[in-house]
Amino acid sequence: MIQSLLLITIVFGFGWWLGGRLGLEDKLRALLSSAVAICGVSAAIAAAGAVQAKKEQLAYSASLVIVFALPSIFVLPWAAAALGLPPEVAGAWIGGNIDTTAAVTAAGSLTGQKALEIATIVKVTQNALLGVVAVALTAYFALKVERSGPSARSAGSQLWQRFPKFVLGFLAASVLTTVYIGLVPAAESKAAIGVANDLRTWFLILAFVSIGLEFRAGALRAAGWRPVGVFGAATVVNIVAALGLAVLLFG
Repeated sequence: MIQSLLLITIVFGFGWWLGGRLGLEDKLRALLSSAVAICGVSAAIAAAGAVQAKKEQLAYSASLVIVFALPSIFVLPWAAAALGLPPEVAGAWIGGNIDTTAAVTAAGSLTGQKALEIATIVKVTQNALLGVVAVALTAYFALKVERSGPSARSAGSQLWQRFPKFVLGFLAASVLTTVYIGLVPAAESKAAIGVANDLRTWFLILAFVSIGLEFRAGALRAAGWRPVGVFGAATVVNIVAALGLAVLLFG
């Protein structure tokens, strides 16, 4: 929790600041900062709902996540071995740095079983804070950036309309799963959760394909180098900060 809170604050804050310095639109820098700081595409989707971003902005952010995450699967395990990091530190570094959960699992597997366990726990903990960031972005954009009415009632309706409802699904699924595991035998719960995970994978595949279909090369050219620069710089900050925190907290 300490690592996740500090890392999200540092990386999101840097991405938001640099995006502002380079003149990016608030909605786009919210998507880029959330994607780098929390959990990649899922965070970009949540941020897009909170700030009511354009579809092409979401597709652009998701594309950057994938472009940066794929090399990390191979580079970070190699770097952890070259630096001689203990499995716990390597796992915490991988879990706190790579944007997508699937890529974290792949990189952790290449590093070792202990590193995989730590990386998964760290990443899931970081993902859990997605709801907090989504609420903060929803409130900021609804009440400050694009406030359309002075009354508390209109403000409350704007918050609910903007808030990404799937975050509530994350929380509900977590609670139900925890209760279910405690009520049934381990073998039965393991089989049921396996089916649920398979369904989750298929739904994620369909969601990402749908996002990809929204992508337009023309929008990428129109955006220029600045979003890539912000994402890349925030990724470097993420790598350095995650390594420092991993050594400090898990060493």
